[in-house]
Amino acid sequence: MIHETAIVYGGANLASDVTIGPYSIVGEHVEIGAGTEIGAHAVITGHTRIGSRNRIFHHVSLGEVPQDKKYSGEPTTLEIGDDNVIREFCTFNIGTVQDRGYTRLGDRNWVMAYVHMAHDTIVSNDVILANCTQLAGHVEVGDFAMLGGFTGVHQFCRVGAHAVTGVGSVVLADVPPFVTAMGNTAQPYGINSEGLKRRGFAAQTISGIRRAYKTLYRSGLKLEEARAAIGEQVKACPELETLVKFLSSTSQRSIIR
Repeated sequence: MIHETAIVYGGANLASDVTIGPYSIVGEHVEIGAGTEIGAHAVITGHTRIGSRNRIFHHVSLGEVPQDKKYSGEPTTLEIGDDNVIREFCTFNIGTVQDRGYTRLGDRNWVMAYVHMAHDTIVSNDVILANCTQLAGHVEVGDFAMLGGFTGVHQFCRVGAHAVTGVGSVVLADVPPFVTAMGNTAQPYGINSEGLKRRGFAAQTISGIRRAYKTLYRSGLKLEEARAAIGEQVKACPELETLVKFLSSTSQRSIIR
């Protein structure tokens, strides 16, 4: 299952059915789980752990050292879960000891061509990162988020669960869960109602999320006042707990508003 032109270092730990394409390189500290396919001319290095049933296309670079001048060779990691699709020319870097020490891609993510995940970034599960999405260091992306092509996310920003960005968005502050954001710089433009419908959210729940959006963005309340008001709305719409937790957690960038 390993092409004769591929180079796999002796310390690498590969499941027996892993496929490695022509001219790819797999470093000595790499682990790759069952059923994963690696295309041609890929370079997988560093302390990188890749789970099962991933499809990784040609010319990717996974586990290379971070683009951070403070990095001094520490054995930080890149962690990739199961059932991901990673398309051509993606670049994922390992973490740094100045933060969590790892970069992580969860499960069932669809990562299109030329996506960059910088050091200490976390992408959760069932996320879509469209072509040329660029995630700076220390970024967090929640479950089922969808980032449009050429989206750029500033370091330390968070994109909440079920949020969506438009093509070419420049995200300089946190995007709360369920919110649609667009522009340079990205601004809120309602909720991701279409995405919520596709994921089976009931009409009543979507109405509750829309009500919370209006509380956050159109009521004239200060952020803390809006968070408290949405906290009361959780009683009628439990799904809003995701939004309340996001607004209550520590952030270095505040939210788009």
